[in-house]
Amino acid sequence: MMLRLNILLAVALVGSAIWLVRSSHDARQLFVELERAQSESHNLQIEEERLQLDKREQATLGRVETLAKRHLGMHNQRPEITHIISARGQAASQPGGAP
Repeated sequence: MMLRLNILLAVALVGSAIWLVRSSHDARQLFVELERAQSESHNLQIEEERLQLDKREQATLGRVETLAKRHLGMHNQRPEITHIISARGQAASQPGGAP
C-alpha cells in the first residue's frame, strides 16, 4: 500500500515538474512575442510621425505655390491680366485694371 502511494506521489511530482517547466517555457515565449510586438509598435509610431511631418512639409503654402508654378504653369494674379466680368457677361474692365 505504501509503495503504491509513493509511486503515485512520484508520478504526481514528475507530472507537476513537467507542467511547471512547460508553463515557464510558454511564459518566456509569450514575453518574447510581447517584446517583439512592442518594438514593432514603437517603430510604426516613429514611421507615422515621420510621415505626418512629411505630409505637413508637402502641404506648406510655399511648396504648393512652387509646384503650381513649376509643373502646372500657374502664376500669381496680377492686375494687368485681371478681367472683371459683370453679371450680364460683358467685360467691365480692360486688362490693366482700366474700366
